[in-house]
Amino acid sequence: MSILFAIIALGALIFFHELGHFLFAKAFGVGVEKFSLGFGPKIYGRKIGETEYLLSALPLGGYVKMVGEGEDVEISEEDRARSFAEKPVLQRIVIVAAGPIFNLLFAYILFIIIFMVGVPAVTTKVGDVVADKPAAKAGVKAGDTIRSVNGKPVARWDDFAKIIAEGKLAPVEVEVQRGQTPLKFTMVPESRTSKNLLGDTVTQPVIGVVAAGETVIDHFPPGEAITRGSAQCWNVIRLTVLSLVRLVERAIPLDNIGGPIMIVKMAGEQAAAGGVSFLAFVALLSVNLGVLNLLPVPILDGGHLAFFLIELVTGRPLSKRAREIAQQVGLVLLIGLMMLAFYNDIARMFAQKA
Repeated sequence: MSILFAIIALGALIFFHELGHFLFAKAFGVGVEKFSLGFGPKIYGRKIGETEYLLSALPLGGYVKMVGEGEDVEISEEDRARSFAEKPVLQRIVIVAAGPIFNLLFAYILFIIIFMVGVPAVTTKVGDVVADKPAAKAGVKAGDTIRSVNGKPVARWDDFAKIIAEGKLAPVEVEVQRGQTPLKFTMVPESRTSKNLLGDTVTQPVIGVVAAGETVIDHFPPGEAITRGSAQCWNVIRLTVLSLVRLVERAIPLDNIGGPIMIVKMAGEQAAAGGVSFLAFVALLSVNLGVLNLLPVPILDGGHLAFFLIELVTGRPLSKRAREIAQQVGLVLLIGLMMLAFYNDIARMFAQKA
């Protein structure tokens, strides 16, 4: 079942990516010969108009084959006006950029849907109180439910933690519910230093309480779902870009990179956790695909965009030899990244069995 869910997830991402290229190619009058989900041998194909729509055997990508696309392509005089290569550079930029942008748009829509359907949120019930920390010294006990901090009502753990963090190390008054009895405690947070997901060392105030893990489902009306979905999508894009930077800086170890095996495993786990978890996983993958494809690496969409931007600035395309060298370098980088991802996946499998 994990493989099936992975195919569904990757299929959706590939479809929206190629749909972006396809729609804008059509909008600018470029002929589209093929629209394929997957690479390799054809499983199914149907021609509608001039375009053959394909389902291919390898679900790790896809392509839109446009008239006049590629090196040294011979086209008839009547097809020249419909050729990708003959279109103004700005139109070519839009067509190429539309793929990754559609992935980001797809993720944005998914995040909005997720907030409308309902997202799990952790309540403020305390599961554990760390000994000798401010909360324990003040008298907070496991099983208490935090109701307010400095007079501000809180019902979700994230809101509570945010208020503590924003208060720096200033004294805080925490009101809890213990059974039927409301109680108030005053304490001074202490600093804790740790590493975040990006490998940065961060220092933040804490009072020494751990959430019980009790969750409820929060539903949001369309207007608020759009606001929250927009913020969530932007945060994921920002974290994805920062993660790439940290990988280059080696602040995040390269063994965090995952490949198809990891995607299959995670797709199954998230689908088992529920529809919302699976949608969030697909949205995360879609952001990653969109951002990665915008990198100025030859072979990827971002590499083509770099070529077109050079043409836009200089008024002439990059030489054929320069493009060939860049494509070869990009291919080596891409193969190296794929090999690293496969190696990490296999290493994780053996580590889990050990």
